[in-house]
Amino acid sequence: MSDKLKEIMSKQNKKHDEKVGHSDDVVQLVGFIIGDEEYAVPILAIQEIIKPFPWTRVPQVPKYVVGVFNMRGAVIPLIDLRLKFGLSPKKHGEETRFIVMRHGDDVAGFVIDRLTMALRIKKSDIGPAPDTTNGDETAIDGVGKQADRIITILKVNRLLQRDF
Repeated sequence: MSDKLKEIMSKQNKKHDEKVGHSDDVVQLVGFIIGDEEYAVPILAIQEIIKPFPWTRVPQVPKYVVGVFNMRGAVIPLIDLRLKFGLSPKKHGEETRFIVMRHGDDVAGFVIDRLTMALRIKKSDIGPAPDTTNGDETAIDGVGKQADRIITILKVNRLLQRDF
């Protein structure tokens, strides 16, 4: 191999290593709105984002569990995040979406008011959960800061934890 070719390959490998190192410093999230607040979850936890469709109500579950739905043969609980976060119920509109999230074997669908966008936030721009939360019991993983807004990053495993 010529020296020139070795030099070019060395430069390409160095650029690749820099990009990989840079991407490790960024968290990829999907943002959404519940009420007046913006939240986000890691993009890899999302299985699907779909428009609302009919579901089946289930008796004797907490009010925030609106029912279950069938997705490719799997029965999945549907949780309204407005109700889970203590907000008043809202009729589904044109922007309402179901986000199906997965963490290990746990899967559930969540009703959100509106999808915002895919986000890339540097780890250095993510702060810890506020001191007002219950430590490990909280569903808040951290607070992401972007130019003119603050985004609450949620723990998918806590959202999927069954307390019903």
